[in-house]
Amino acid sequence: MNTIQTIAVYCSSSNKVKSSYFEQAYLLGQLFAKHQINLVYGDGGIGLMNEIARGVLSEGGKVIGVIPQFMVDQGWNNPNSTETYVVSSMHERKALIEKISDGMVALPGGIGTFEELLECLTWKQLGLHTKPVVIFNMNGYYNNLLKCLDQMIEENMMRPIHRDMFVVVERAEDVIPALINSPIWDKNIRREAAI
Repeated sequence: MNTIQTIAVYCSSSNKVKSSYFEQAYLLGQLFAKHQINLVYGDGGIGLMNEIARGVLSEGGKVIGVIPQFMVDQGWNNPNSTETYVVSSMHERKALIEKISDGMVALPGGIGTFEELLECLTWKQLGLHTKPVVIFNMNGYYNNLLKCLDQMIEENMMRPIHRDMFVVVERAEDVIPALINSPIWDKNIRREAAI
């Protein structure tokens, strides 16, 4: 079992997504707080980023934002975050989020969310971290990406064992159990990175 105190969440900053996405993000935030799990995220004040933070705060939980200065300059930060780290670059943002989290969850999002998810899977494949990764596949949002990952295995672009780097769930209520019960990953698995 994994010890989970702080979870990194990657998700959309769009305000134009389906209402069901907002509802599930808010619910997940509430569940984090009820289980005394801190949220660490990109400190966005809009979209699903804002909604999960609102859910955490509604139950008295802690929200840790990590945001580059140029985004603060644009007014994209969330002034309601409990704690905020302002960094100099996107690279520093991602590295700090990974460092202070005990696991990662990807909700629906755009290319930034996909990039963050795929980078944390790459780092896990290389043994640079061993933390659980959960893909919250709301409304089948990630079905095509999951098919692509399966194709990578079928075409020997990555090994079958790498399918165990992440767990897929379809309901907010299943995210925390998936994080806790995710298979323990051995950093020495990097020897399997080459195929």
